[in-house]
Amino acid sequence: MLRAGITTLLSAADDIIVIGQASTGLEAIDRTLVEQPDVVLLDLRMPGMDGLTAIPRLRRAAPKTRVIVLTTFDEDSNITAALQAGATGFLLKRSAAEELLHGIRVVHRGDTYLSPAVTRRVVAMITSPDQSRRQRAQQLIATLTPRERDVLWLVGEGLSNADIGTRLRMREASIKTYVSRMLAKLGCTNRVQIALLAHDAGPTPRRGQDG
Repeated sequence: MLRAGITTLLSAADDIIVIGQASTGLEAIDRTLVEQPDVVLLDLRMPGMDGLTAIPRLRRAAPKTRVIVLTTFDEDSNITAALQAGATGFLLKRSAAEELLHGIRVVHRGDTYLSPAVTRRVVAMITSPDQSRRQRAQQLIATLTPRERDVLWLVGEGLSNADIGTRLRMREASIKTYVSRMLAKLGCTNRVQIALLAHDAGPTPRRGQDG
């Protein structure tokens, strides 16, 4: 019933096409492998294989597919596990229809979307990283070039590629290239994880202060 309701809602949007549904995590992976959708809405609680287990497998099956977690549960452990697994969005089932549509559009264009309630939890979790997390983040970021670090700090501020390009006076296509390069260097799967590393590393250095 829930899937039918969501399908009806999404199908009514002029810019969204629903190309498949799945009732289990394993079925979601199989359908994604065949259909190669732009975005997958994935529940965390599913029979057979839960969403947290399915996310990394789904990402391997379709690297270009972006995953939005849609769930009733907003515990801190679920949020961090989903983001670390490779999700680029986190929406709650109590979200308004307009927020669901907006989140899909934001993630589709390559940015990250978290429900406001989830954002507050994430901010609370990253405001005081422990020393080991901070040290690891700083060591990883030290492997980047100065320009890559410029881009990283702005990703950490939540700016889109277009906004970063404007700030740095660079083309958006160049920013996408830098982000892709950073993903490989830092061992991250999406820009959310880049942003978390930026926050873990501590205050953003002033331009010219770093490298």
